[in-house]
Amino acid sequence: MFDKVLIANRGEIAVRINRACQELGISTVAVHSEADKESMHVRIADESVCVGPNPVNKSYLNAHSIISACEITGAQAVHPGYGFLSENAGFAKTLQDHNLSFIGPSYKHIEMMGDKIQAKKIMIEYGVPTVPGSEDVVKDESHAIKISNEICFPVLLKASAGGGGRGMKVVHNENELKESLPIIKQEALSFFGSDAVYIEKFIDSPRHIEVQVICDTHGNYLHLHERDCSVQRRNQKVIEEALAPQIDETEKNKLFDICVKAMKKMNYVGLGTLEFLYEKGNFYFMEMNTRLQVEHPITEMLTRIDLVREQICVAAGEKIIFSQENVKPLGHSIECRINAESPKDFKPSAGSIKMYHPPAGNGIRLDTFIYSGYKVPHYYDNLLAKLIVTGRTRNHAIKRALRALNEMIIDGIETNIELHKKILSSKDFKNGAVSIKWLEDNMASL
Repeated sequence: MFDKVLIANRGEIAVRINRACQELGISTVAVHSEADKESMHVRIADESVCVGPNPVNKSYLNAHSIISACEITGAQAVHPGYGFLSENAGFAKTLQDHNLSFIGPSYKHIEMMGDKIQAKKIMIEYGVPTVPGSEDVVKDESHAIKISNEICFPVLLKASAGGGGRGMKVVHNENELKESLPIIKQEALSFFGSDAVYIEKFIDSPRHIEVQVICDTHGNYLHLHERDCSVQRRNQKVIEEALAPQIDETEKNKLFDICVKAMKKMNYVGLGTLEFLYEKGNFYFMEMNTRLQVEHPITEMLTRIDLVREQICVAAGEKIIFSQENVKPLGHSIECRINAESPKDFKPSAGSIKMYHPPAGNGIRLDTFIYSGYKVPHYYDNLLAKLIVTGRTRNHAIKRALRALNEMIIDGIETNIELHKKILSSKDFKNGAVSIKWLEDNMASL
């Protein structure tokens, strides 16, 4: 096991990782920008190192500074959390070259799954169902038109190196395709450093279902059931739940088996999440995230398995301590992402938190890094907290989440707490069959 781990992230996930490390008896090193010197993850870590000024490219994305922090503090491994450098194959390879462990999969697997076209080809080879579309990158406009006509409009333009909902555009005809293709290519180049774009058939009203897997170096390949992440705004998840409602158990078990077999064929090691669109009884593979997911706590609450602890242990070469038969879901879990944003136009809200009161009680978990008096900076993602609740049934979990949201107080800045209340109270959500389009289609009424 590692003696010291550097946490290359900030906010609630850095706090979460710190807790797992300390429960394993591992010393922790927090890195921070100048703006984050008073952040909670810095306060609770055993050591901290400033890795640069406020912009992320000069601090949290500064691989050289992070590796230097490892050398200064004697950290043996780096946990990247999510976002930032978590799916950067070059960073994982550089750590390996410096005899440092990356708490995640090998850089080769990050590369394989980071290229969406290559990932799709691999999944087709392994028998995973995928969305109809181009087998390779779009060469030019005429090539894009040919593919789109073959699979029929509407189609979805997607950046090959994309993620997080960026680099995507639905087009309904040839004229829209001609206008949108150069825009998406430029956006892909700006965000991801590559203008490679591919095309998929646009599935009109699917749900977003993902399967959590974990694999070790001892030949264990397991799934930890599924999550439903269909409540989204502009391809950004807002509410997640586990298990997914209104899906046949036989269908899900078949999908789990396919996912586990695919991981075994890949010789994958670490945590991973396979994301699917689901519509009319069919699953379509979208992408695989080779990292810890934001919504991992609902799986933890559902299965009583500490995913971060297991992720660290697997990276240290240890064997997964539970079997597939032990992974039994208990009840139902829901996660609400509490963001610092205007409820009217969703613009980020920065400033000082004048009063903070967290909800409590049975089945309530809050992953956060804020406190009364904390100044929320405007430089970073606006996620403040994740409220996770577990109930005996889905209906119980919804009621418990509403009770917790009513207790929660964050004064001084604007948040989306009221939006969560309205979503959870809506008839459509209670019926458990919302699609990824539902929230935006119903925003006015909410």
